Amino acid sequence: MLEAVRTQARSYFDDAPPAHDWHHVRRVETLAETLLERHPQSASIDRRVVRLAVVLHDIGREREDRGEIDDHAIWGSQEAGRILKGVGADAETIEHVQHCVRSHRYSNEIDPETLEAKLLCDADNLDALGAVGIARVFAHGGALGTSLYDPEVPVADDDTSAGQTQYNHLHKKILDLPDRMYTDVGRAVAERRGRFVREYTEQFAGELTGER
Repeated sequence: MLEAVRTQARSYFDDAPPAHDWHHVRRVETLAETLLERHPQSASIDRRVVRLAVVLHDIGREREDRGEIDDHAIWGSQEAGRILKGVGADAETIEHVQHCVRSHRYSNEIDPETLEAKLLCDADNLDALGAVGIARVFAHGGALGTSLYDPEVPVADDDTSAGQTQYNHLHKKILDLPDRMYTDVGRAVAERRGRFVREYTEQFAGELTGER
Protein backbone atom coordinates (compact mmCIF):
# COMPACT_ATOMS: atom_id res chain seq x y z
CA MET A 1 0.00 0.00 0.00
CA LEU A 2 2.78 2.46 0.89
CA GLU A 3 4.48 2.12 -2.49
CA ALA A 4 1.17 2.58 -4.33
CA VAL A 5 0.45 5.74 -2.33
CA ARG A 6 4.00 7.02 -2.77
CA THR A 7 3.72 6.64 -6.53
CA GLN A 8 0.50 8.64 -6.59
CA ALA A 9 1.82 11.26 -4.18
CA ARG A 10 4.94 11.79 -6.28
CA SER A 11 2.81 12.99 -9.20
CA TYR A 12 1.69 16.05 -7.19
CA PHE A 13 5.25 17.44 -7.15
CA ASP A 14 6.07 17.61 -10.86
CA ASP A 15 6.56 21.40 -10.88
CA ALA A 16 7.20 22.00 -7.19
CA PRO A 17 9.84 24.61 -6.26
CA PRO A 18 12.94 23.42 -4.38
CA ALA A 19 11.77 24.31 -0.87
CA HIS A 20 8.74 22.01 -1.05
CA ASP A 21 9.65 19.47 -3.71
CA TRP A 22 9.66 15.68 -3.57
CA HIS A 23 13.16 15.75 -2.09
CA HIS A 24 11.66 17.52 0.93
CA VAL A 25 9.19 14.65 1.33
CA ARG A 26 11.99 12.10 1.15
CA ARG A 27 13.98 13.97 3.80
CA VAL A 28 10.92 14.06 6.06
CA GLU A 29 10.60 10.29 5.53
CA THR A 30 14.15 9.83 6.74
CA LEU A 31 13.60 12.09 9.74
CA ALA A 32 10.37 10.32 10.63
CA GLU A 33 12.15 6.97 10.61
CA THR A 34 14.80 8.40 12.94
CA LEU A 35 12.16 9.67 15.34
CA LEU A 36 10.27 6.38 15.19
CA GLU A 37 13.38 4.40 16.10
CA ARG A 38 14.32 6.71 18.98
CA HIS A 39 10.88 7.21 20.51
CA PRO A 40 10.43 5.34 23.82
CA GLN A 41 6.91 4.28 22.78
CA SER A 42 8.10 3.05 19.40
CA ALA A 43 6.38 -0.32 19.73
CA SER A 44 2.95 1.27 20.19
CA ILE A 45 3.17 3.72 17.29
CA ASP A 46 1.25 2.92 14.11
CA ARG A 47 4.18 3.20 11.74
CA ARG A 48 2.04 2.65 8.68
CA VAL A 49 -0.01 5.73 9.52
CA VAL A 50 3.12 7.82 9.99
CA ARG A 51 4.67 6.63 6.73
CA LEU A 52 1.50 7.18 4.71
CA ALA A 53 1.01 10.62 6.25
CA VAL A 54 4.58 11.64 5.45
CA VAL A 55 4.31 10.92 1.73
CA LEU A 56 0.91 12.63 1.56
CA HIS A 57 1.43 15.64 3.82
CA ASP A 58 2.41 18.18 1.15
CA ILE A 59 0.43 17.00 -1.89
CA GLY A 60 -1.52 20.25 -1.82
CA ARG A 61 1.45 22.56 -1.35
CA GLU A 62 2.00 23.36 -5.02
CA ARG A 63 -1.68 24.18 -5.50
CA GLU A 64 -1.55 26.58 -2.56
CA ASP A 65 1.58 28.23 -3.94
CA ARG A 66 -0.25 28.76 -7.23
CA GLY A 67 -3.18 30.36 -5.38
CA GLU A 68 -5.65 27.60 -6.30
CA ILE A 69 -6.45 26.66 -2.69
CA ASP A 70 -6.24 28.46 0.65
CA ASP A 71 -4.77 25.75 2.88
CA HIS A 72 -2.73 22.86 1.52
CA ALA A 73 -3.13 20.89 4.75
CA ILE A 74 -6.92 20.97 4.65
CA TRP A 75 -7.10 20.25 0.92
CA GLY A 76 -4.36 17.65 1.22
CA SER A 77 -6.18 15.74 3.94
CA GLN A 78 -9.25 15.48 1.74
CA GLU A 79 -7.19 14.38 -1.26
CA ALA A 80 -5.29 11.93 0.93
CA GLY A 81 -8.59 10.33 1.88
CA ARG A 82 -9.49 9.88 -1.77
CA ILE A 83 -6.10 8.34 -2.56
CA LEU A 84 -6.16 6.00 0.42
CA LYS A 85 -9.70 4.85 -0.30
CA GLY A 86 -8.62 4.08 -3.86
CA VAL A 87 -5.84 1.75 -2.70
CA GLY A 88 -8.10 -0.09 -0.28
CA ALA A 89 -7.14 1.45 3.07
CA ASP A 90 -9.57 0.85 5.91
CA ALA A 91 -11.64 3.70 7.34
CA GLU A 92 -9.67 3.93 10.59
CA THR A 93 -6.36 4.26 8.78
CA ILE A 94 -7.79 6.89 6.45
CA GLU A 95 -9.14 8.92 9.37
CA HIS A 96 -5.82 8.80 11.24
CA VAL A 97 -3.76 9.76 8.20
CA GLN A 98 -6.13 12.59 7.35
CA HIS A 99 -5.74 14.01 10.85
CA CYS A 100 -1.95 13.88 10.50
CA VAL A 101 -2.02 15.72 7.19
CA ARG A 102 -4.62 18.25 8.36
CA SER A 103 -2.69 19.13 11.54
CA HIS A 104 0.88 19.21 10.23
CA ARG A 105 0.85 22.82 9.04
CA TYR A 106 2.73 25.35 11.15
CA SER A 107 0.18 28.14 10.81
CA ASN A 108 -3.32 26.67 10.62
CA GLU A 109 -3.76 26.29 14.41
CA ILE A 110 -4.97 22.68 14.22
CA ASP A 111 -3.17 20.80 16.95
CA PRO A 112 -2.03 17.21 16.38
CA GLU A 113 -3.94 14.97 18.75
CA THR A 114 -2.22 11.64 18.13
CA LEU A 115 1.36 10.57 18.58
CA GLU A 116 1.55 9.74 14.88
CA ALA A 117 0.46 13.28 13.98
CA LYS A 118 2.97 14.76 16.43
CA LEU A 119 5.77 12.74 14.86
CA LEU A 120 4.85 14.01 11.39
CA CYS A 121 4.83 17.61 12.66
CA ASP A 122 8.23 17.16 14.27
CA ALA A 123 9.79 15.50 11.23
CA ASP A 124 8.40 18.19 8.92
CA ASN A 125 9.61 21.02 11.17
CA LEU A 126 13.05 19.44 11.54
CA ASP A 127 13.55 19.74 7.79
CA ALA A 128 13.07 23.51 8.24
CA LEU A 129 15.97 23.65 10.69
CA GLY A 130 19.74 23.28 10.34
CA ALA A 131 21.74 23.66 7.15
CA VAL A 132 18.97 22.24 4.98
CA GLY A 133 16.43 24.50 6.63
CA ILE A 134 18.50 27.60 5.92
CA ALA A 135 18.86 26.55 2.29
CA ARG A 136 15.09 26.06 2.04
CA VAL A 137 14.41 29.54 3.45
CA PHE A 138 16.50 31.19 0.76
CA ALA A 139 15.18 28.91 -1.97
CA HIS A 140 11.59 29.69 -1.00
CA GLY A 141 12.29 33.39 -0.65
CA GLY A 142 13.95 33.44 -4.05
CA ALA A 143 10.95 31.73 -5.62
CA LEU A 144 8.65 34.33 -4.06
CA GLY A 145 10.94 37.20 -5.00
CA THR A 146 11.41 38.48 -1.44
CA SER A 147 14.54 40.34 -0.40
CA LEU A 148 17.48 38.49 1.09
CA TYR A 149 17.88 41.27 3.64
CA ASP A 150 16.65 44.84 3.92
CA PRO A 151 18.36 47.28 6.33
CA GLU A 152 15.15 49.34 6.29
CA VAL A 153 13.24 46.42 7.85
CA PRO A 154 15.20 45.24 10.90
CA VAL A 155 13.86 42.21 12.72
CA ALA A 156 12.82 44.31 15.73
CA ASP A 157 10.57 46.50 13.55
CA ASP A 158 9.15 43.69 11.41
CA ASP A 159 5.60 43.14 12.65
CA THR A 160 4.76 40.36 10.19
CA SER A 161 4.39 36.78 11.40
CA ALA A 162 6.66 35.26 8.76
CA GLY A 163 9.14 38.08 8.21
CA GLN A 164 9.32 40.50 5.30
CA THR A 165 12.76 39.29 4.22
CA GLN A 166 14.45 35.91 4.12
CA TYR A 167 16.79 36.88 6.94
CA ASN A 168 13.87 38.04 9.06
CA HIS A 169 12.06 34.79 8.36
CA LEU A 170 14.87 32.91 10.08
CA HIS A 171 14.19 34.94 13.23
CA LYS A 172 10.41 35.09 12.95
CA LYS A 173 9.73 31.42 12.31
CA ILE A 174 12.69 29.10 12.02
CA LEU A 175 14.33 29.89 15.34
CA ASP A 176 11.01 29.29 17.10
CA LEU A 177 10.71 25.74 15.80
CA PRO A 178 12.67 23.99 18.60
CA ASP A 179 10.03 25.25 21.05
CA ARG A 180 7.25 23.84 18.86
CA MET A 181 8.43 20.24 18.95
CA TYR A 182 5.85 17.80 20.29
CA THR A 183 8.15 14.90 21.22
CA ASP A 184 11.30 14.70 23.30
CA VAL A 185 13.13 12.88 20.51
CA GLY A 186 12.19 15.61 18.04
CA ARG A 187 13.19 18.30 20.50
CA ALA A 188 16.67 16.81 20.93
CA VAL A 189 17.36 16.95 17.19
CA ALA A 190 15.75 20.39 16.91
CA GLU A 191 18.00 21.85 19.60
CA ARG A 192 21.13 20.84 17.69
CA ARG A 193 19.80 22.13 14.39
CA GLY A 194 18.51 25.28 16.06
CA ARG A 195 21.96 26.08 17.44
CA PHE A 196 23.35 25.88 13.92
CA VAL A 197 20.73 28.33 12.63
CA ARG A 198 21.42 30.75 15.47
CA GLU A 199 25.16 30.63 14.77
CA TYR A 200 24.40 31.30 11.11
CA THR A 201 22.23 34.34 11.88
CA GLU A 202 24.96 35.71 14.15
CA GLN A 203 27.52 35.27 11.39
CA PHE A 204 25.12 36.89 8.90
CA ALA A 205 24.58 39.90 11.18
CA GLY A 206 28.33 40.24 11.73
CA GLU A 207 29.02 40.25 8.01
CA LEU A 208 26.39 42.95 7.46
CA THR A 209 28.26 45.26 9.82
CA GLY A 210 31.66 44.25 8.50
CA GLU A 211 32.68 42.86 11.89
CA ARG A 212 33.21 39.33 10.57
